[in-house]
Amino acid sequence: MKRSRITIALLLLLALFTASVARAEVKEVRFAKQYGLSYLPLIVMEQQKLVEKHAKAAGLGQLKASYATLGSGAAMNDALLSGSIDYASGGVAPMLTIWGKSRGEVRGVAALDTIPIYLNSVNPSVKGVKDLSDKDKIALPAVKVSIQAVLLQMAAAKAFGADEYDRLDRLTVSMKHPDAMAAILSGRSEVTGHLASPPFMFQELKDKRVRTVVNSYDVLGGPHTFDLVWATKKFHDENPKIYRAVLAALNEAVAYIGKNKRAAAELYLKASGSKEPVSEVYEILSRQPVHYTTTPLKVSAFADFMNRTGSLKEKPKGWKDLFFPEIHGKKGS
Repeated sequence: MKRSRITIALLLLLALFTASVARAEVKEVRFAKQYGLSYLPLIVMEQQKLVEKHAKAAGLGQLKASYATLGSGAAMNDALLSGSIDYASGGVAPMLTIWGKSRGEVRGVAALDTIPIYLNSVNPSVKGVKDLSDKDKIALPAVKVSIQAVLLQMAAAKAFGADEYDRLDRLTVSMKHPDAMAAILSGRSEVTGHLASPPFMFQELKDKRVRTVVNSYDVLGGPHTFDLVWATKKFHDENPKIYRAVLAALNEAVAYIGKNKRAAAELYLKASGSKEPVSEVYEILSRQPVHYTTTPLKVSAFADFMNRTGSLKEKPKGWKDLFFPEIHGKKGS
């Protein structure tokens, strides 16, 4: 009888401890995304309230999920470090930068996609990287630190030699993707090039003046992660149930896009307020190089390059060093 009472008491204490842990988790989880189709999984999560769905299934009750839109990975990192958001999203380079500066206190949650980066140009004299000159201005989300900026350095290193990786940095200017597309298509701007993401890069190519002079898949030798999601170790450790709910929601969103491309296109147009027809967005989602997945690919290639050029002081042992353990079962790189 005494042993039975002890067992019951221990079970009650365990139940109380579990309840207190659940209560300790936040009541609102705050995401930030950027412009473009590469953030479609987050748009699906928002529109279909997938985080709320998985949080409720995990016994967390009515969790609120909010989504802001920021213009660059640098802005994401500022917001994350200030405590304004819980989950940041953007290109591989900003995530690697904050991983290095925080000494692993910020890590990747999962990839969002594998999508190429195109450098589109309206300068008829530019056929390739070696043709770029002071007559060109190249728009990208953030100079030096965005994935587009690092990709341009990789292309320069390949074209001019490893020591010349920053040769084209002087040509870059920071602009949001919608503004950059408007600039190069206007014919009245000094901006002649745009390191773009979908749908902008494909929309630009409808103009006969525009040609692609760099494709990141060629630079890296195949598909690579474009955008991903990252968070602080503090949030990960203090909110384990929410973290798992978010990852489940992200996996569901990616699976949904794969099976329901037209419906996903409709969700994108609803969320973005963009005016292009559904058929156009659906066609982009159906293209071979555009793929949504939570598996990180060639992230280590970016890390190795950034370490060699000095923008990442510590070199990770492998891609798993950069991500929280919940994603380590993927066949990443």
